[in-house]
Amino acid sequence: MRSDWTTLPRSVITRITDQVGGAFEASPAPDGNHAQIASTVTGPYGPVFVKAACDEWGVRSLRYELAVTQAVDRYPPALRWHFEADGWLVVGAEHLAGLHPDLFPGSPDLDLLAAALKDLQQTPAPGDRWFTPAGRLGFAHPAMDGGTLVHSDLNPTNLIVTPDGLRIVDWAWATTAAAWVELALLVQWLIGSGHTADQAEDWLGQFPAWTTTDPDVLDHFASANAAKWAAKARDNTERWVHDLAQWTGEWAIHRARGRSSKPRTRRGPDSLDNRQAGRGRTTPQDTGPTPTRQG
Repeated sequence: MRSDWTTLPRSVITRITDQVGGAFEASPAPDGNHAQIASTVTGPYGPVFVKAACDEWGVRSLRYELAVTQAVDRYPPALRWHFEADGWLVVGAEHLAGLHPDLFPGSPDLDLLAAALKDLQQTPAPGDRWFTPAGRLGFAHPAMDGGTLVHSDLNPTNLIVTPDGLRIVDWAWATTAAAWVELALLVQWLIGSGHTADQAEDWLGQFPAWTTTDPDVLDHFASANAAKWAAKARDNTERWVHDLAQWTGEWAIHRARGRSSKPRTRRGPDSLDNRQAGRGRTTPQDTGPTPTRQG
């Protein structure tokens, strides 16, 4: 849960003021809950994205994000500075102004995502500080284990299209796993963006980690993930939880019907259906009712 800046000790405010060059304005991020403070801070040195936490989970998530900036080039926001004071861990990162991509079938933003994924699929997870698949997802299969650094939450609000390409924020759930796990977790977001389950799998067919994974393993993953979100939805009224229950359920049903036992080629624009009608990128950061989340 987000906290107000008034919860920060004066010593922490003073340190932030020094880091940004003087008096500043803070605009809280509209989404996310991995840190108690998450805001765009604009001071004499320009904008910087500031996160701060003092509880166990918040501090752990920020340490994950700090570690990712050392392990991954180009995609996470660059680290500007960080410090600890009076029990708070505070991180200042590159402020990313841009649009969330739209991942509807045939969107040019899918090419940006594919390029990033092909890069990240080759990124090993350094050390052993990261989540395991079971610890991250709540279910396990031996084939999920591996040494690739997996973001594990590539929903469109964690992706920002910048002039320099696609950037990825919120690495608090970074996991070491088999490379295909990242792709399997992307299915739900592709379905939520207008793909059918079949179209989502067709698009994922461009990745060797997907096409070389045993279909029975994908069946198990889809079923276990859908069961998890269905259980969460029974005790939760939040819309996003029910959306995920629906999207993961669609994929599980698709797998159960046996329509995806072998890889397919990627579909062209003529295969798109009317689920993509009227879709487009969301509003830019810091303008409009749904600004880009960097939180």
